[in-house]
Amino acid sequence: MDFQLKYITPDIKLSSYDDKLFKTEVVFDHHMLVWFISGETKIIQADQSYLFKAGDIFLIPRNQLATIINYPKDGLPHKSVVMHLSIERLREYYRPLDIKPSDTIVPRIVHFKDHPLLKSCLASLIPYFEMGEEIFPEEIAALKITEAISILRNIDKRIDDVLANFEEPYKISLTDFMEKNFMFNMPLENFSYLTGRSLTTFKRDFHKAFKMTPQRWLTKKRLELAHYHLSEKKRKPVEVYLETGFENLSHFSYAFKKHFGLTPTELLEERA
Repeated sequence: MDFQLKYITPDIKLSSYDDKLFKTEVVFDHHMLVWFISGETKIIQADQSYLFKAGDIFLIPRNQLATIINYPKDGLPHKSVVMHLSIERLREYYRPLDIKPSDTIVPRIVHFKDHPLLKSCLASLIPYFEMGEEIFPEEIAALKITEAISILRNIDKRIDDVLANFEEPYKISLTDFMEKNFMFNMPLENFSYLTGRSLTTFKRDFHKAFKMTPQRWLTKKRLELAHYHLSEKKRKPVEVYLETGFENLSHFSYAFKKHFGLTPTELLEERA
């Protein structure tokens, strides 16, 4: 994979690569403001999927589980500018403001299409990536991030409910959360954090709820979801394995046959 990643500060980066696709499953510590220069990205969450193309600008809220699949497109690399809106910078921004965010808002990915103000702000960073080894002044980085936050607040009056909310995950129903998010191939530490538990408590509560280990349960649920997509939705194995928590097609096919007694392809042929 021809991959390039350039940081002008720890919070601002340019990524570019030419491979067929790049998949990652993440939960971000910070809000991520992204501008696509070229390529295409599919973001899959528990209750919704998004497809973003060249020119799109969107915000991914922190502490959101997501599968992200990036593709080069039309002979061009997948290329994007990404700005991290860290809790530290947001606290500093909101400190003088009298903002009380609503605690009833469920953070979701926000799509700004190719909004001219955001595009101008993010496009102005491109020359700094071309400065080579020159140091990007911290005061300029701070100004650029402050500008981006101010634009977001100007064009979306509800964004304060997301950006000004500094609460950490609290203890929630483990069964409800896992039934909704099992398809994300995450370390157990991420699942435990997002359910408001230590890893030890998470494993204990999990066994109490499901009567088996997390890994065994996760594999079973992912295979059952894959079976549904194949048999009911008539989707192809290559379309299914990435979205159901498997890292490669051969491992998916092996695990599927071990569990159901036939490969994904054999299942499709049987149901044809």
